[in-house]
Amino acid sequence: MGEISLTELEARAAASGIDLSLIDIDSIKLPPGDDFGVISDDEDIYQEEQMDFDYGLGNTIVVDNLPVVPKEKFDKLEGVINKIYSQIGVIKEDGLWMPVDPGTQKTLGYCFIEYNTPQEAELAKEKTNGYKLDRAHVFAVNMIEDFNRFMKVPDEWAPPEIRPYVPGENLQHWLTDEKARDQFVIRAGSDTEVFWNDARHMKPDPVYKRAYWTESFVQWSPLGTYLATVHRQGAAVWGGSSAFNRLMRYAHPQVKLIDFSPGEKYLVTYSSHEPSNPRDANRVVINIFDVRTGKVMRDFKGSADEFSIGGAGGVAGVSWPVFRWGGGKDDKYFAKIGKNMISVYETESFSLVDKKSLKAENVLDFIWSPTDPIFALYVPELGGGNQPARVSLIQIPGKEELRQKNLFSVSDCKMYWQSNGDYLAVKVDRYTKTKKSTYTGFELFRIKERDIPIEVLELDNKNDKIIAFAWEPKGHRFAVVHGDSPRPDVSFYSMRSAHNTGRVSKLTTLKGKQANALFWSPSGHYLIIAGLKGFNGQLEFYNVDELETMATAEHFMATDIEWDPTGRYVATSVTSVHHDMENGFNIWSFNGKLLYRTLKDHFFQFLWRPRPPSFLSPEKEEEIAKNLKKYSKKYEAEDQDVSLQLSEQDREKRRMLKDEWEKWVNQWKVLHEEEKLQRQALRDGEASDEEEEYEAKEVEVEELLDVSEEILSFEYGQE
Repeated sequence: MGEISLTELEARAAASGIDLSLIDIDSIKLPPGDDFGVISDDEDIYQEEQMDFDYGLGNTIVVDNLPVVPKEKFDKLEGVINKIYSQIGVIKEDGLWMPVDPGTQKTLGYCFIEYNTPQEAELAKEKTNGYKLDRAHVFAVNMIEDFNRFMKVPDEWAPPEIRPYVPGENLQHWLTDEKARDQFVIRAGSDTEVFWNDARHMKPDPVYKRAYWTESFVQWSPLGTYLATVHRQGAAVWGGSSAFNRLMRYAHPQVKLIDFSPGEKYLVTYSSHEPSNPRDANRVVINIFDVRTGKVMRDFKGSADEFSIGGAGGVAGVSWPVFRWGGGKDDKYFAKIGKNMISVYETESFSLVDKKSLKAENVLDFIWSPTDPIFALYVPELGGGNQPARVSLIQIPGKEELRQKNLFSVSDCKMYWQSNGDYLAVKVDRYTKTKKSTYTGFELFRIKERDIPIEVLELDNKNDKIIAFAWEPKGHRFAVVHGDSPRPDVSFYSMRSAHNTGRVSKLTTLKGKQANALFWSPSGHYLIIAGLKGFNGQLEFYNVDELETMATAEHFMATDIEWDPTGRYVATSVTSVHHDMENGFNIWSFNGKLLYRTLKDHFFQFLWRPRPPSFLSPEKEEEIAKNLKKYSKKYEAEDQDVSLQLSEQDREKRRMLKDEWEKWVNQWKVLHEEEKLQRQALRDGEASDEEEEYEAKEVEVEELLDVSEEILSFEYGQE
C-alpha cells in the first residue's frame, strides 16, 4: 500500500459509508514491524540496517577458509562447524548451509550460518574471526550484510562532489549572553524545555521547547556544548544557543545509558539485551563514538557478568559508567574494572596500555584523579585478614605505584578526590576488636606534596556514623555530616592549620542539624547543608569563610539540589519519580533568598548547562576578585535599571488595580443614581437616599418586665 493523504482517506471512508469519528484508533492492532510506508523522521539514517532485519540477513554470517572436502567427509566437517558455532548461540533449523561444487562434488570452502538473533551472529563473528581449525585453515568470518554493502560499491571511480564551505553555527555563542545569564533544561510530561535563568527579573526566560524530544532522559555534555537525547534507534546530540539543531546521530538500537568523556570528544553508549536462551546472562553492548564524526572508535560486547564488577547501581547489576575517564580534559585514557584486574585503554589506538591489563587481586573499586593520569584503587583484606586491605595510587601510562597504604580490620572503604586533584580522602570503616561493631576514620593523601604524605583523621567521637562527606571545590576544606539521625552534627575541616600548611585542623562543629547531604558551591566558600527526602527539604545556606549561617529555608519534599556553574544561584527541585505532589523547582540566590518558584506536573529533570573552564589564569582571577568594585559599578547601574523597571512594573500594576477599583465604584454610583426614582416610588414619594434627611429622635419605650396573676378571696375584700 502506497502513502495516502488524510483527504484521500476521508474520501474513501465516506464512499464506504464509514464514520471515522466513531473509530477507536488505539484499538487497531497493526502487524509488528510494519510501518505501512509512513516513515518516522528519525528513521531515515537507520533505514539500511532496518531493511537487513526485515530480510533476515542481520543474523547470518559467512565463514570462509574452510577445508575443501569430498562428499564422504561432508558430514564430518558439518558436524565440526556445528559444534563450534552452536556453542555461541542458537542456530536456526536448517540454518547451516555449506554449498557444494556440482562438477567436482566437493565443498567450496565456505558456509552460511543463520542465528536466531543479530546479537548472536555478531558475537559469533567477533569470537571466531581468525579461529585456527588447523595450520592451513584460519577462519575469516563476515556478516552477510557486509557483503551486500561491498557489492554496492560502483566499479568506476567517480570524483566526489565538492560542496562550497558553509561555516557552522558557533556552538559557544550562548556564553556571550550580554546579561551573563545561565541556561538550564527541564523535562516535564512529554516536553523538554531550555530556559535562561533571568534572576534579575525573577523569572525563567524561555529559549526552546520541544515535545517528545527524547524517549527517556536528556544530558548536557561536560562543557555544555551539546545536549544529548536518547531514542529507540540510538542517541543524538544537539547544539546552539536559541535554536537547537541536530548535529550528529549515533546508531545503537535500544540504547539505555550514555556518558560523555570529560573533554566531550567521545560518547559512550550502553544497551543490555535479553538472551534467546533464558539460562544465559544478559548480553551487553557498549559503543564508544567520536562525538564530532559519529564514527564508532571501539565497541565492547559480552555477557552482563563481564561488566558488572565494582560498585552497585546502573542497570541489571552493571555499575555505570562502566568505563571511567581519566587524565583530565585530554580524554587520553579510559578504564574499566574486571575480575582481579583494571583494564586501562588509550584513545590514540583504542587498545590496552602496554597491551595488557593491570593485575590487582580482588580489586573492588578505582577512581581517577579529576586532573591527572593517576587513579586510586582499593583492594579488600584477603586470606581472613592475613593480607591487609590496601589503597594504591597508580600513575598511567607507566603503571608505577606512586604510594600505597595498608589498612587492617577494614569492613568498607570509600574514596573521594578533591576537584583539583590536590587531595584524596579515603573513608575507612574498621571493625572493633570484638568484630561486633565498626568505627570510622579518614586517610588523607596530599597528592601534590613530596612523597605524597598521608595523615590519619579521626572524629572527636570515632563511633559516629558518617552520613555525608564533601570536599570544597578548588579549595582545601571539607565538610562531614556525622552522628545519629534525625539530628546529626556537621563538622568543617581544613587541610591547613593556623601554623602549619601540612596539618589538618578542625574549623567548627554545628550541633544537631536536620541534614543528610552537603552541596558546595562550585566556586567554594559557600555550602548548602540539606535535609532531603525524609527530612522534608530543610536548607541551610552557610558561609564557610565566616563560619556563619546566611539563611535557613525549606523546599518541602525537595529531592534534588544543583548549583549553577558560576555559584551564583541554586536550584532545588521535587521530581515526580519520588513524589506526585508539588512537582517543580525553586531558584535561590547563593545566600538563600528565594527568587522564584515554578510548578510543573510530571516533573522529571532539572539540569544547569555546564560552562567550560575559564581561560583566565588563577592570578588573573585573583586580581579580578581584588578589584571587584571597579567591575561591579557597571553591573550595579544595570541592576538599578532593572529594579527601577521592576518597581515601575509594580507601580503600573498598583495603578491598574486602583483604576479598576475606581471604575467599579463609579459603575455602582451610576446604577445607584439610575434607581433613585424607583426607590422613591417604592417609598410613596419619600426621598430617603440622602443621609442628612434622616432625623434622630429619642423614643421612650415602655418595657414590660413581668406579669403574674393573683386571685384574692371575696371575704378578704369585705373586711
